[in-house]
Amino acid sequence: MSILKPFKGIRPKPELAEKVAARPYDVLNSEEARIEAKGNELSFLHVNKPEIDLPADVDIHSTQVYEKAKSNFEKLFKNAMLQEDKPAYYIYAQTMFGKTQYGLVAGAAVTDYENNIIKKHELTRPDKEEDRMNHVRTANINAGPVFFAYKDNDTIDAIVAEKTSEKPEYDFTSNDDVRHQMWVVKDEAVVEKIEKTFAEEVEYIYVADGHHRTAAASLVGKERREQNPNHTGNEEYNFFLSVNFPASQLTIIDYNRVVKDLNGLSDDDFIKKLEESFDIENKGANEFKPSKLHEFSMYISGNWYKMTAKKGTYKENDPVGVLDVTILTDQVLSPHLNIKDLRRSDRIDFVGGIRGLGELKNRVDAGEMKVAFALFPVSMSQLMDIADNDLIMPPKVTWFEPKLRSGLIVHSLLD
Repeated sequence: MSILKPFKGIRPKPELAEKVAARPYDVLNSEEARIEAKGNELSFLHVNKPEIDLPADVDIHSTQVYEKAKSNFEKLFKNAMLQEDKPAYYIYAQTMFGKTQYGLVAGAAVTDYENNIIKKHELTRPDKEEDRMNHVRTANINAGPVFFAYKDNDTIDAIVAEKTSEKPEYDFTSNDDVRHQMWVVKDEAVVEKIEKTFAEEVEYIYVADGHHRTAAASLVGKERREQNPNHTGNEEYNFFLSVNFPASQLTIIDYNRVVKDLNGLSDDDFIKKLEESFDIENKGANEFKPSKLHEFSMYISGNWYKMTAKKGTYKENDPVGVLDVTILTDQVLSPHLNIKDLRRSDRIDFVGGIRGLGELKNRVDAGEMKVAFALFPVSMSQLMDIADNDLIMPPKVTWFEPKLRSGLIVHSLLD
């Protein structure tokens, strides 16, 4: 069963929350972060993208950058933040396109990650793990929350419903039209009930987004455990910042692909090869968006095509083999375009569905890419099925919206 602990969160003073809250470190590059934080010295981008306060040519993985994160956080803490006087949980609500999801902010346990109670569905890259580890090691905080899901639980739902009927501590709408609200849960009886419910009723936690942050937090916790001869298991380094949502409330949107060339094939020859595995219908200039599993959209040379995978081109009883991303790789990218390794090929790029089909069209029409593919999004049940079977999804499958804002709650590793 799952361990989710209350903790003494560090958070913005209510009147400054909107200024502090920032997009996650991994959804914008350094230059975009510089522009976004310009004129706002309280933006948490100064902590999770600290290179914006250093010369543009700085190595973003240098000690100087991580030390800057630490000093920037210390300054922010002094000028704009407060720390809870006793352990608490937090409820973080996000509303986008009229739909609200309610997450419980808590300390997830390093041991749950090590013991596979926290279920994973993606591989991690050592270089990205090391980057986040160095950030945590130096600043002694979990700056950005990881995005977890759990199977719906009536007891937790009831607690959340009751608490969110009260006035929130924070309530603002960010410039991407997402409403952010937060409530602090301090009542000792309620805190105890939440902790007990997860410990007794919630068997697994699932990583939705943030595999590298999760792995890094776990590895730093393990390091400090081994370095501490007086380790008890209760130290804050044994836990890391997480926001935990009921699976039914989450929205996974499509994660699409654009490819630079046809591997020497003409348009006609490429489409003929695709007809071996797909029923294809030319939609002309009319945008076509997949509406169900095993249905794909392709844009090439000014035309949209509907592609439906034929029976026998996918493994219906294989949680990974049945995924549309697997079908596209096995039936298109690998055999016809000679793209064997999606993680390393420089001929393919990935576009979050939040950008719309227009982004795919623009990149092809501009000549940057030759062909684009839009996919129907995977479901939370598919994700959890894969994780429950200890399987790994192909790269770039899930895109969750809305993204969690960083800086609304920070977890300190120092007791």
